[in-house]
Amino acid sequence: MDEAGPVVVGVDGSPSSLTAVETAAREARAHGVALRVVHAFGRPPARIPAGGRPWEPASAAGVPQLLDGTLGEAEQRAHAAAPGMEAAHEVVVGDPVEVLEIESRTASMIVVGSRGLGRFGALLVGSTAGQLAAHVSCPVLVVRGDPRPAGPVLLAVDGSPAARGAVEFAFSQASRHGRDLVALHVWSNRTERAYASPADPPFVTYDEGQLRDEEERVLAEALGGMGDLYPDVRAERRLVRGRVRHTLIEAGADAGLLVVGARGRGGFAGLLLGSVSQAVLHHAPCPVAVVRAA
Repeated sequence: MDEAGPVVVGVDGSPSSLTAVETAAREARAHGVALRVVHAFGRPPARIPAGGRPWEPASAAGVPQLLDGTLGEAEQRAHAAAPGMEAAHEVVVGDPVEVLEIESRTASMIVVGSRGLGRFGALLVGSTAGQLAAHVSCPVLVVRGDPRPAGPVLLAVDGSPAARGAVEFAFSQASRHGRDLVALHVWSNRTERAYASPADPPFVTYDEGQLRDEEERVLAEALGGMGDLYPDVRAERRLVRGRVRHTLIEAGADAGLLVVGARGRGGFAGLLLGSVSQAVLHHAPCPVAVVRAA
């Protein structure tokens, strides 16, 4: 990830992607970086020159004129959302996921809509979302749900070292957009911290009070040092006993952004590989940012 790199948004002309352009423009302005609008379609060329990109400019296919309307409207949306923001654009022939992965290497953020046309339309269906979030080199922001500009940033905390990037990203977003932050840690007696040793029988809790104290410690340690780095962010710690996916979706009803890590442990383990990931990406009532561990 290049923190000074552009915010890159994938566009296909669908209402969802155009809403993503508006969000991307505001993010670019908040981060003080450029906005890059990318329209990708088709498959990459069969033969890729050594050291070249796995796609070719669309001018070679003679289709730029067909896409003037899409890019024109995207730029209008960007200017309306963030006046004065200049948006560079490129139309390429290539697999959208592969294109965005390459773009992410020099980007500060990738922004996509939750539904679209063509391959972008399938971007968040099945395993493709996990593939994108698992391989890109910067945070991925999926624009979905109803916009809540004043809503807090909701951070899903699991306490794993790999999730540190998500914590830092969430605080940064809250600071840049002037929002409060809610750090949510969901726990149950099925966590690995409930066992004294690997040989213990599953789903056994030895001391509910002690386990809760341990979960509170995990939450506090996950946020360690963030208050000093972001003194302007008002952060609330929220410890909830329950089921992860339902708790996250319910809490997202009041949030402006839900931030999750791409890898974790405990309740958030395999977030982008199983049912929890599908629930969040398909049912969260607010935008979702996925931050991959470095």
